[in-house]
Order: sequence, then C-alpha cells, then structure tokens
Amino acid sequence: MHRNLRSFMDQLKKENDLVEIQAEVDPYLEIPEIHRRVIDEQGPALLFTNVKGSNTPVVTNLFGTVNRVDMAFGTKPEAFVKQAVGALDKLMPPTLGSLWNEKNLFTDVLKMGTKGVSQSKAPVMEHHTTDVNMKELPALTGWHHDSNPFVTLPLVYTEHPDHNEHNLGMYRIEIKEAKKTGMHWQIHKGGGFHHSVAEQKNQALPVSLFVGGPPALIVSAIAPLPEAVPELMFSSLLMGEKLNVVNVDNHPHPIIAEAEFAFAGEVPPHVREPEGPFGDHYGYYSLEHDFPVFNVKQMWKRKDAIYPATVVGKPRQEDYFIGEYLQRLMSPIFPVVMNGVKDLWTYGETGFHSLAGAVVRESYYKEGLAHALRIMGEGQLTLTKFLMVTNKPVDLSNFSELLEGVLERFQPERDLLILNDTSMDTLDYTGRKFNVGSKAIMTGLGEPIRELSHTYEGGTIPGAKDVKPYCGGCLVVSGPTFEQDPEFGEALVKHAQSQLGDWQLVFLVDDTNIVESQQQMLWTTFTRFDPSYDLYADRDIVRNNIRYKGPVVIDARMKPFYPDEVETREDIDQLVTDRWKEYFPK
Repeated sequence: MHRNLRSFMDQLKKENDLVEIQAEVDPYLEIPEIHRRVIDEQGPALLFTNVKGSNTPVVTNLFGTVNRVDMAFGTKPEAFVKQAVGALDKLMPPTLGSLWNEKNLFTDVLKMGTKGVSQSKAPVMEHHTTDVNMKELPALTGWHHDSNPFVTLPLVYTEHPDHNEHNLGMYRIEIKEAKKTGMHWQIHKGGGFHHSVAEQKNQALPVSLFVGGPPALIVSAIAPLPEAVPELMFSSLLMGEKLNVVNVDNHPHPIIAEAEFAFAGEVPPHVREPEGPFGDHYGYYSLEHDFPVFNVKQMWKRKDAIYPATVVGKPRQEDYFIGEYLQRLMSPIFPVVMNGVKDLWTYGETGFHSLAGAVVRESYYKEGLAHALRIMGEGQLTLTKFLMVTNKPVDLSNFSELLEGVLERFQPERDLLILNDTSMDTLDYTGRKFNVGSKAIMTGLGEPIRELSHTYEGGTIPGAKDVKPYCGGCLVVSGPTFEQDPEFGEALVKHAQSQLGDWQLVFLVDDTNIVESQQQMLWTTFTRFDPSYDLYADRDIVRNNIRYKGPVVIDARMKPFYPDEVETREDIDQLVTDRWKEYFPK
C-alpha cells in the first residue's frame, strides 16, 4: 500500500476526502477544536497550510473514518492474516501439495522486513541539523489545561540494550525545551522495558523519534502485538513490501527513510521530571507525574516536511477507528494464541483497557473462567479492568447483546471474581492510586437460567431520581451525587431489594439519559468505577469464599477525586464558530 504519508494524502485528495484550510490557524487549541468538530461529523482529513508560528503544514484526521482506515491499509493485511491462520492446519504435517497451495503466503512473507537504502534515496535525509529546536514544530495543544504542546503521533523506536530486539511504540512527547521532551513510558509498553534494563546498567538508552512515514507505522506502534513480534516487520506486512531504512554514522538505530521528521537522542538513566497534565483518550486529563526525559541531539527531515498530528479526548476520536481496525485485523489470531477463546473485543468507548468482552469455549464446568484468566494474562490485555465472558455466540461489538448473554447465565455467587490491588492502566485514576487498582471478571456460562426483564415496573426507589433500563437485565439509576451521598450504592443494595430483584446488574450514574447510546453508556460508566471500591452486593463469606448475591450495583458516578473531563474553552468554542466560513469558504 502506502510507503509514505504523501502517497496516502494523494489518495485522499483523489477521493475528495482531504480538505485544505488556507486561513491562518493556531496550533494552540484552535486546530484541535476544528479537528474535533469535523471528526464528530465524520468529515474529511484536514491539511492546514498556514499554521501560526510555523512554516510547516499540519495534517490531521487521517484515520477518522472506517473508510479512510481501509484506504490506508487496503484488504490485503486482513486477507493475509486469515490465510496464515487457515494454513496452520493445512501445513501440519507439511506436504509438497499443501506447500504449493500456500505459495502466495510464502511469497508475502518474503516481502516482510526492512531494506537498507542509500542516503540519496532517503527523503528524510534532505535536511540534517544538530541545532535542534523542538519548539519550532507545529505541535498541538489539544486542551487548555495541557502543560505544553505535545507530539501526538510520535513513533518512538528503541532497542533492547543486550540484543537486537526492537520496539516501536506511541508514547506521548511533551515538548519542554528546545532539546528536551518528556517520555511517557507507560507501565505495559516495550520502550519502558528497554529503559528499565538500561537503568539497571546505569546506561542511557538511545532513542529515535519519527513523525510521519508510512501509515502502517502508526498502526504498528499502537498494536497490542506479542513482545516477540517486531513492529517494523508488522509494518511491512501492512504495507505489502519491505520498509526502507537508512543507516547513519552518528546514531545506532536505522532511520525510517520515508519519515517526515526523525529525531535522535537518548533517555538518561534515573532522571525523572514532571510530565502532564494532558487531556487523554479516556476523555479526562491525566495528571502531572514524574516521567523520564528525552534529550534530543539531532534531527533529519524532508525539506518540505508535513507534520501529521491527532487529537485525543472523549471517544470517538481517531484512535477509536484505528483500534477497531486492529481488532478486525487480529481477531483471527486470538483463537490461535489463546486456545478456547473464540472471539475477543475491547471497547474503544471506554478507552479500550476499561472493558473487554469474550466468547469462549465451555465444554466442562467453568472452563470459560480458565480462558478469562488467560486473557487477563496476555500482553496489554493484562491491564483490562473489567472482563465479561460468555459461551453464547454474540456480536461483541454490540455491548448490550454481550451483556444480555452474560446476565441470562450469571450466578453472582459463583460468576463474579474481583482481583484486588493490581496494576492499572497509567491513564485510569479510578483506583485512587497511580498505576494501582483492581480488576473484575464476570462470567455467564452454560445454559440460560432466567428470562431477563426489559421493562422496569418496580416503583419508586428511596432516594433515586430516575430509573431506566439499558438492556435486558441491566438497570441504570440516578440519585444524589457522590458528594451528597458517597454510600448511596450501599443503600441501593440494602433498601431496594424488592424493586431491583429482577435486575442482575444496576449502574448508579449521574444522568440516566446515557442509556440512549452505547457510546455514552460505556464511557460514563466503565471509566468511572474501580471494582474493589465501587461495586456493591449482598454477600456471604464461607471460609475463604465470597458468595455474592444479586443484584450487583456499580457506582459509576463522577467522584470528586477523579481528574476533570476534557472540555473546550468557551472563547475557543466561540472563535471557531465565528471563523468557520474562513476555514471552509466553499
């Protein structure tokens, strides 16, 4: 497919799916607000050619629709993955006939990897300097409480200090000084593992930062690949050809030949500085914490470089569409690496890590629990906060269908497992402590044991303001705010058994109107509770066995100690409204 950013942008222009904005725009808040309004309308990619304070154009919203994601990568990667998975049985044991029948697969494999090119054939080499000033980048400030501009599509390349294993990750880059940025290694990412090894040796870790290049690099950098799978190899699979790289004398890493920008430097050991706050893809601000720093020593770039960027915030943003593509791409692999897991889905509406659902095999008593534990121990899935599992074939992308499949079979005394005091996603603050929280597994296995209620007829609930069903078996209740009554979730369990008895799962929320869409329902619930703190149910303790009794109540109200939601500043909202016809005169 596309070996660089320019190729993809050319295709978007031909499809009338890229709009050039010639009016002067500010990368501080203004471009992000334009971007958000366009992505909300499923509008085109945006090329800003007159960026305040910079002579570098900015392109955003490259992946903001399903159609553009498909244009970026085509159908070949999905076909390759399905063929590769399907070939496993045919090639065991291999025969001449089976090998011949899969010859196209082996031809594609031979195209994977990297290819060295000379500097004269590497566009990124057109300009080089050691007098780097990261502040000259037209980096965006997406939200008004952000501490600085951030590089929002950074491709961060590292290598293991002891061998050639590499990692390409997307770790946000806060531009602090001309030659220094933050390096937001998250606890579950490969770059952070490499840095940890280097620190143990008291060594600096060489780092390459790329901006732009083949779209496949962006997807590879965020894909939840097994650690043994090299991201550059995966990129070449998506491209359908080898990835061009160029070697330089004064830096140990290969440089992506078709990148727009390349920065080289190192992350020193044992240095931490404040990073953030930053309005993140959970839809809230991630707060200031100490993170490593990246000391930038040199830069290469194209003479006519274009700066690609994105904006994160409340779902759905670009990362949502990329994440959905990755799930489609990798879904055939799940049953191979996790035998017994038939289908798996993480919900972008919750920031992906807050909620996952799975369809599993259940051929003996609670076999599905074994598969659930396997899921919770696999790569980035280890940071899943809430996992729902059933053996009923359902469309996992339709959450209400999954939830009804679980609740038809759910027996709280045996089917709810809470894992206390575990690691959490760095961006999830519901656990009351940075990087620490809890997890829950909810299973609905075997044959159905009940018919679910779909209409609430339980009458008035003491203290509740409103009651609405979300789907069969799941009720949404609003009442006092958390500040007014922090223990109202416990009160629901104690005082409303007669009204709630037919409902297996009850969400306590601030506004019951969230039931009108899956997006609002998932975002305003699963990003606002920690299982060990905010889940309520009657229970018996028999020796070491906690036996829960339904209904289960989850307090998903906003808590005063949560970070703020990201919201557009009023003056920026008005500015963009007033200038809209300047941006889009046609």
